[in-house]
Amino acid sequence: MNFKFTFMETYKIYVGGKFVSNNYELEIKNPYNNKLIAKTYLAQNEELNEAIKRAEAVLKIMKEMPSYKRYDILMQVAFLIEFDKERLALILSQEAAKPLKYARVEIDRAIQTFIIAAEESKRLPKEYISIDFTKQGENKEGLVKYFPIGIIAGIAPFNFPLNLAVHKIAPAIASGNPIILKPAHSTPLSVLELAKIIDKTELPKGALSILPMNRETGNQLVSDKRLKMLTFTGSAEVGWKMKSEAGKKKVTLELGGNAGAIITESSDLEVTVKKCVIGGFAY
Repeated sequence: MNFKFTFMETYKIYVGGKFVSNNYELEIKNPYNNKLIAKTYLAQNEELNEAIKRAEAVLKIMKEMPSYKRYDILMQVAFLIEFDKERLALILSQEAAKPLKYARVEIDRAIQTFIIAAEESKRLPKEYISIDFTKQGENKEGLVKYFPIGIIAGIAPFNFPLNLAVHKIAPAIASGNPIILKPAHSTPLSVLELAKIIDKTELPKGALSILPMNRETGNQLVSDKRLKMLTFTGSAEVGWKMKSEAGKKKVTLELGGNAGAIITESSDLEVTVKKCVIGGFAY
């Protein structure tokens, strides 16, 4: 089927459950032909602070939300993406200059990630410990429970603009944490479309913000003490610098690699070479 991207939409950014605009327009161009395909806005300090305040307001609600509700929200998101996946794949393909067949795969993986997060929300870990190994512990038991950490800052890359954002958003919801996500400024459309989908669910307003930002504003995601965890996918140089500046935050990094391959003597070279070429040059 031959698709054409024939419309030019202006996307509002998503600030703690509200779609808003400002005076700082951001043009989104197809990197293949440099054609303008959409516009959105760069969040400023005002929008980021509002997002943090709204996230703080729902911390208790998110923490106390029963797992069946988290499950229902995540599964509803998966269903709504599935329902609209061809249109979403086209948008992703245009903003990232990604072949449509790969864009469809990315949409499918995003759906899978929400489903997996929904299932995991039912079985967040607990640990029972018998502590009668000392005299003082006789007839005593210990129970280790895990609790939401607080507001999470997520930073996603351009190459898988939806799925790698979902890798941060879905687990945050599953574990009862609000999240503020910064998409790559060149590819924010897929995640802003996701915000429209999540906005239709019963996720408390304030639990999610999608904020394209410049580097200066984005650096506050690293330094602001109100944010308790940073999850970043991108280059090693940037990631390790962020970790060094994150203070007491918990930090998870998924950094760039050199995609090394080990080929054994028993391998089928014809199959192996084809897979290496695809892995190295597909996207």
